Amino acid sequence: MRKHLYRRHVILFVVLFLSIVPAAGMAQANNFVKLREMQQRDRWLQDHLLTPKTASLPFSFLYGEQDSGDFLPVWRNRIRQEKLDAARTRHILTWKDRRTGLEVNCAAVVYSDYPVVEWTVYLTNTGKTATPILKDIQALDIQMERGGDDEFLLHGIKGDFCTADSFEPYQIPLVPDLVKNFAPPPYSGKSSDGPEGWPYFNLQIPNGGLMLAVGWPGQWAASFTRDNDDGLRIKAGQQLTNLVLQPGEQIRTPLIALVFWEGTDVIRAQNLWRRWYMAHVIPKVNGQPQGPLAQIQVGASEDNIEYVKKFLDAGIHVDLCWRDAGGAHTWYPNRNGPYKGNDSWLNTGTWEIDPERYPKGFRPFSDWVHTQGMKFVLWFEPERVGDPNSWLGQNHPEWLLHPGSVGLILDEGNPDALAWLINHIDGMIKSQGIDWYREDMNGGGPCPSWRNHDAPDRQGITENFYVQGHLAFWDELKRRNPHLCIDSCASGGRRNDLETMRRAVPLLRSDFQFPTMEGVVEANQAHTYGLSFWLPFQGTGTYHYDPYSFRSFYIPGFGMGGLNPENTAAQQQAYAECRKIAPCMFGDYYPLTAYSRQLDQWIAWQFDQPQQGDGVVQAFRRKENQQESQTYRLQGLDPAAEYELTNFDVDGSTKASGKELMETGLAVPIKNTPSSAIIMYRRIQ
Repeated sequence: MRKHLYRRHVILFVVLFLSIVPAAGMAQANNFVKLREMQQRDRWLQDHLLTPKTASLPFSFLYGEQDSGDFLPVWRNRIRQEKLDAARTRHILTWKDRRTGLEVNCAAVVYSDYPVVEWTVYLTNTGKTATPILKDIQALDIQMERGGDDEFLLHGIKGDFCTADSFEPYQIPLVPDLVKNFAPPPYSGKSSDGPEGWPYFNLQIPNGGLMLAVGWPGQWAASFTRDNDDGLRIKAGQQLTNLVLQPGEQIRTPLIALVFWEGTDVIRAQNLWRRWYMAHVIPKVNGQPQGPLAQIQVGASEDNIEYVKKFLDAGIHVDLCWRDAGGAHTWYPNRNGPYKGNDSWLNTGTWEIDPERYPKGFRPFSDWVHTQGMKFVLWFEPERVGDPNSWLGQNHPEWLLHPGSVGLILDEGNPDALAWLINHIDGMIKSQGIDWYREDMNGGGPCPSWRNHDAPDRQGITENFYVQGHLAFWDELKRRNPHLCIDSCASGGRRNDLETMRRAVPLLRSDFQFPTMEGVVEANQAHTYGLSFWLPFQGTGTYHYDPYSFRSFYIPGFGMGGLNPENTAAQQQAYAECRKIAPCMFGDYYPLTAYSRQLDQWIAWQFDQPQQGDGVVQAFRRKENQQESQTYRLQGLDPAAEYELTNFDVDGSTKASGKELMETGLAVPIKNTPSSAIIMYRRIQ
């Protein structure tokens, strides 16, 4: 029986990998990309992919104890290419073992406007018997040489783990004999979880560098191994693979993306990443990259229309009305579960609207929301089955993986479970007028459930099928509902790998946002500082109502809560200010200070849109700082142009040349502590 289920995987995922590709981006590389960067990428392609007989392939695996680098060059192979659009060409390299029937496909996409190549490797058993053991499957396995006096320097940030130092930047010199490993925590399986779980890296080498990203909404691992000379070996892939493939089965590696850059300016390299990301990664809405979003979270009663009207009457018009889990007042039945007095949002597994709390469902509310030009967001957590007495627990226990953290885990690698999930959630989207599907994943994570389900000769197979199913689930929801947007939540920002970011945006970058959390205001300043190197779109919400605090949460996805007469003026100010500056945050990013969470420091940054000729500076003087003014040299401006500058806290505007702002700098006075400054600028000639 199980063999037939796996054969269905092959049919489904071969179709997906050949047909589902990101749309061409709207942003243009213009003169930002250097010719030598494109040439370097092209040389790398020839050396590592496009000449399969002699190439030093950028992936590896062991097959029956033999290294793929030894036998793939002698296997029968072919290569074909297809033009996806004006910016992208896909090369599909295929090798096949005539003895065992193992077929290896590497689908590589090359960009004409950015020095980027990305690939995914698929392994399929086309034979009639099980394959020999496949193990240590590495989606990325490359060797680099230093070739200069400067040392390898690895730049990145921490993942999210709901603390003040989530997204903290790091710089690690990769000195001789050093081995640096990265992965989400072993209990996790969430792709951007933990201090060493951020799946994006920028490796600086003499006169340039290489950015790399791992796209895998599961348990990945990466290693940087320095020898005692000038060499560095980089490996990345699914953390655990030691398995046989049964006839008809197919597995895949994580997606790997490489971005080549030249020079010594690491900030320019990160902006090269951001531009490529906006052009080719971030989901599109009506053909345009996802833009800024203002949101409010509605409550658990049927009086939500009246609640939202209070915002509209106050002149606050948001984009999203967000119905979350709701604590004890959930929108789904949960009264017989084991958590928190049998009435908790953790008691998941029955994904139906509670008829007692919502006898008419959400359709009356979502229809009204749409008449006001807004969208409806609804929270789900389908992977975690917290209540064994839930619908899933009672009707399909065979779909559930044991044990899970905070409950059982729905096996999205099971084709029957996946088909039910797709049809059920799709039915709710259509019947309830859902515009945004918000998917959460709480608890430690699914990794222990995956691994406990594997036989000794099938280690990694459950996770691999599960990840393929998870991505197929989202893709099919989007195919059936082209208007649908997806929010990638997993206890905050713990599943934001590249494959996920192709399909979703993080409306909540971290759960470290609540007023009771010590240092939460300065921590969110620091979150913006670090995460902006990698993700142009990020979202959060605040429950603070003084300008220094609520300005610390201004990012493209912004919200506040609890409108009342005492905080209405603060919310009006905050929503209006963030609405003005949020579009600039999709441009280039320049930190103007060092990273710090210390209360005796300033922290500041600049977002610049060179094509539009505008941007914003955000600066924060913390409560123990003794300096009333700072001067910052702006970046990315046209030195020959004149700019008009508007300080949100000062009447009128001033003018300065781009040359003056970049060479002499912009003086930012802040008299009181703690306090902030927001200065917008626009090119006027």
